[in-house]
Amino acid sequence: MATTPPSAALRALSLELKKIHDEPVEGFTVTLPNEANLFEWEVAIFGPPETLYEGGYFKAKMKFPHDYPYSPPTFKFTTKMWHPNIYDQTGDVCISILHPPVDDPQSGELPSERWNPTQSVRTILLSVISLLNEPNTFSPANVDASVMYRKWKDSKGSDPEYPNIIRRQVSKTKAEAQKDGVKVPLTLQDYCIQHKAQTPSHSSQDLTDFYEDDDYADDGDYEEEEEDGCYFDDEDDSGNGES
Repeated sequence: MATTPPSAALRALSLELKKIHDEPVEGFTVTLPNEANLFEWEVAIFGPPETLYEGGYFKAKMKFPHDYPYSPPTFKFTTKMWHPNIYDQTGDVCISILHPPVDDPQSGELPSERWNPTQSVRTILLSVISLLNEPNTFSPANVDASVMYRKWKDSKGSDPEYPNIIRRQVSKTKAEAQKDGVKVPLTLQDYCIQHKAQTPSHSSQDLTDFYEDDDYADDGDYEEEEEDGCYFDDEDDSGNGES
C-alpha cells in the first residue's frame, strides 16, 4: 500500500520550486516531468562562459526523500559527464553538500560541509556548477578522470587530454539543446539573470567566487555591472577554464 508523502516535505518542495521560478538564478533551469510528483525534478545546467564547459547543456535528475529537507536529495546527470567527482557509469554526483549530516571522521569531511536543513535546491545547483570547474581530486568518484585532470593542471595545459574530452562532450550537448529548443548562453551578460525590474536578490553574488578564482580574476579585474548584477571581465580570457 502506497504511503502518503509527508505534508512538510511537500510544502518545502513546493515553496522551493515557486521561489526558483519567481526568482530565476543564472546557470540552470528546473522542471517537473510529472506535475503530480514533487519528489522528482529535471534539471538543465548551462556551462559557464569562459570555462571548458562554455556552451554546454547538461541534463540531470534530482530525487528527494520523503523526509526532505532533513535528508538530502540525490543528483544524477543523465548527460554523459567525464569529471573527477561524477561517477562515470551512473552519472551520480559525489559532493559533500549531498552527503547525510552524520559524523564520519574517516570521510575527511567536516560536518559543516555536509547537508543540513538550511540548504536548498538552489545551493545544491550552484555548488554543482562550481564543482564542474573546480573538482575535488582528493576523494574522486572517477579516479581516471581525476588523474587526467591532475596531469592537465600539473602540465599547465600542455597535456590536453582532459580538456579535449570535456570539449567533445560539450559539443555533443548542442544537438540536445537544439532538439529542446533551448538557447544556451555563451557570454557572461547572457548567462546572468537580469534583475533590473526585480527585487534585488543574492543569486548573482553566489557565483562571484566561481568567477573570481585565481585563473578567472586578475587582481580584481572583474567589474560589477550594476544593472544586472553580473560579474564579467573586460579582457578576453583564454577560455581554458583552469581553476
